Amino acid sequence: MTSRTDPVAGRDQGRLSGRVGLVTGASRRVGIGYAIAARLLAEGASVMLQSWTAHDVEQPWGADPGGPAAAVDGLGGAGPTLDHIELDLAAPDAPDLLVRHTVDRFGALDILVINHARSSSQTLPDLTAAELDLSWAVNTRAPLLLAKAYAAHHDDARPGGRILLFTSGQHLGPMADELPYVATKGAVQQVTASLADALADRGITVNCLNPGPVDTGYADADLRRRVAAAFPGRRWTTPAETADIVAWLAAPGSQLITGQTINAEGGFRRDVFTR
Repeated sequence: MTSRTDPVAGRDQGRLSGRVGLVTGASRRVGIGYAIAARLLAEGASVMLQSWTAHDVEQPWGADPGGPAAAVDGLGGAGPTLDHIELDLAAPDAPDLLVRHTVDRFGALDILVINHARSSSQTLPDLTAAELDLSWAVNTRAPLLLAKAYAAHHDDARPGGRILLFTSGQHLGPMADELPYVATKGAVQQVTASLADALADRGITVNCLNPGPVDTGYADADLRRRVAAAFPGRRWTTPAETADIVAWLAAPGSQLITGQTINAEGGFRRDVFTR
């Protein structure tokens, strides 16, 4: 097996030893999902990756030049602790299929990281019912069905169940150019406390992370400059820094944190950015 490219090698080795994670939206090596997978693997977990390259191809930034296979290879290649499935989470049965596939492959599922999202740039005049419906299916319905499938297949004899949701900054300021996206990601943020309550008696925590602007290769030169200027450190957050927070929430010792939306934006100043 090839050696693993690990941006956080040597830190907290074994903290997640024996745990099994599922990370959705892990198709691009510059992305958050890839960094999360690398961190979970570095800490001893087995990881299933989900990707849907067809979405990436539609976006201005495009798919990973090497395809999803490059992400798998970059993490050490498929083997005893790593596997991958290409699956469209817009399909109603896909969330359950994905969870069952993970449990069949690794024998359990402890850490569900719902990182995927459909990106959609529609203003109010551009808004369409078709885009609203597709964004809802991918960004809101799929996370809820993934949580349902996780609850159905989780072994409560394995303590420390974790579900990590992702939202954006729509609850902190307007994002009027991305209405289908903010509506559906806002719903995820709002449902977090209710999911946490539904699973609390089983020892499963549910939290939602807003990582703020993260440098995943989607910004043009002007946007890169303006966003960087709105951070106190004059630089974007990196995927590895977001992965640090996910690893903390996934690890033993975070069991008292549940039902929370965590804004890990590094002091991002929206008033500066919008000027």
